[in-house]
Amino acid sequence: MAGQYSLRPNSSSQSLSPSHTLASRLLLLLTLLPFTLACFAFLLQWRGGLNDPVSRWSPDQHQFPGMSTTAPSLPSHSSNSDCVDLLGRTHSPAFSYYRDWKFDYATDLKPKICITTSTSAGLEQTLPWIFYHKVIGVSNFFLFVEGKAASPNVSKVLETIPGVKVIYRTKELEEQQAKSRIWNETWLSSFFYKPCNYELFVKQSLNMEMAIVMARNAGMDWIIHLDTDELMHPAGTREYSLRLLLADVPANVDMVIFPNYESSVERDDVREPFSEVSMFKKNYDHLPKDVYFGNYKDATRGNPNYFLTYGNGKSAARIRDHLRPNGAHRWHNYMKTPNEVKLDEAAVLHYTYPKFTDLTSRRDRCGCKPTKDDVKRCFMLEFDRAAFIIASTATEEEMLRWYRERIVWTDKSLNLKLLRKGILTRIYAPMVIIQGLRNSGIFSSVISSAVQNTLAKDQFLSSVESSNASSPIKSRVISSRKIGINRGGDSQAAARRVLEFLDDLSDLSAMPPLSPPSLDNDLLAPST
Repeated sequence: MAGQYSLRPNSSSQSLSPSHTLASRLLLLLTLLPFTLACFAFLLQWRGGLNDPVSRWSPDQHQFPGMSTTAPSLPSHSSNSDCVDLLGRTHSPAFSYYRDWKFDYATDLKPKICITTSTSAGLEQTLPWIFYHKVIGVSNFFLFVEGKAASPNVSKVLETIPGVKVIYRTKELEEQQAKSRIWNETWLSSFFYKPCNYELFVKQSLNMEMAIVMARNAGMDWIIHLDTDELMHPAGTREYSLRLLLADVPANVDMVIFPNYESSVERDDVREPFSEVSMFKKNYDHLPKDVYFGNYKDATRGNPNYFLTYGNGKSAARIRDHLRPNGAHRWHNYMKTPNEVKLDEAAVLHYTYPKFTDLTSRRDRCGCKPTKDDVKRCFMLEFDRAAFIIASTATEEEMLRWYRERIVWTDKSLNLKLLRKGILTRIYAPMVIIQGLRNSGIFSSVISSAVQNTLAKDQFLSSVESSNASSPIKSRVISSRKIGINRGGDSQAAARRVLEFLDDLSDLSAMPPLSPPSLDNDLLAPST
């Protein structure tokens, strides 16, 4: 029976043969259809009819919205300018606001926000810093550069970015700043003619004063002073937008204060802090008092203060008449006390000593002696003093051990405890944005575009040689301690346009970087 069944097909199996044939033909059709469509798409792309987004955004392609390797021929009479701008691309990248991963170089965004900084950082830090802030709504940047940032390889790239103005620390700039009214006033005088951090503080203030004029001429509404190791964090706003945050500020408010959060690195081998660090210590202003002081000792981990460096945040100022800097952290006004508000969610993310090499790089920028007395003359904050001494006197192995003990958060149980208490917090938005920018190839495209545009100029080599011969980087950097020493008091004072201002406002001192409240502050505070 079994053999008969296997050798003799019955009538039911014969009746299914036509359906099997139909199924086979259908399967063949489904197999050939995708293959045919793929061939058709390949043919269109090969003939230029299709733009492959993968190849377009790849780092090897060096092409992104607003830039192309060929310049289109535009009609002389164009009534459809928007269509022409969309379809015709130019050599220059054109983006000032990041929207759906496409930069629209729109000039109608309100309010217009600019950031000014004084930096010596390289492209590995400044490019992510610039484009991150473009993503959240900043349109203009005033970069006062020196050191590595002023080198031709770096500055030539920065100059090609739309909305970025590069200001070099030349002899002419120093002479112009020597005529500043700041030197005749008292609010910054306690920082004059001192080395290292004090010198930088004065230089930042002078640069901020010039940036105010540039911001006004560029039609800006708000100005922010920020270092290139800091990122704005517009928490609590829809679309994670600094522009929308400042747009909601009442018109009578002159200054917005952003409390700062401090990075809490979890490894000693961080290379790209903006893309690798996600844990931050929250500011005193964003914590309940009992939580802050109740966890103070755990949060300091034996360091001098709750934060390693400053804790008094940064600020954004509305562009108004008589605006002036009040040190690197605040703005002021010659004619009135600014009306200010402090935000309860948004913050400045300060990446503090995120890399082990930050110890030696800061040491190399200061010529003070590594003694307890001399570092007080050079640094305002206790931790900076300790870091300078250890970097100047210890071996690399000893420095690494000190770095791990004082800066790196390796105790996972303590981290978890402080995260649950709210002292520490995880913030991923900057990581996601900057990693997305990096993956899209924008940074490499900007560099490639700058190199191509520079090499296309006939006089590039001669201009570099002449600039190096006439004013090399080292000779262009003049200490701000020297500014104003040999000033002709009467003649230069007469050349200045001195505004009338209230005496009680002129005596207000600039706000230096301040540490957060300590346990001593809590003990001395009156009980309520």
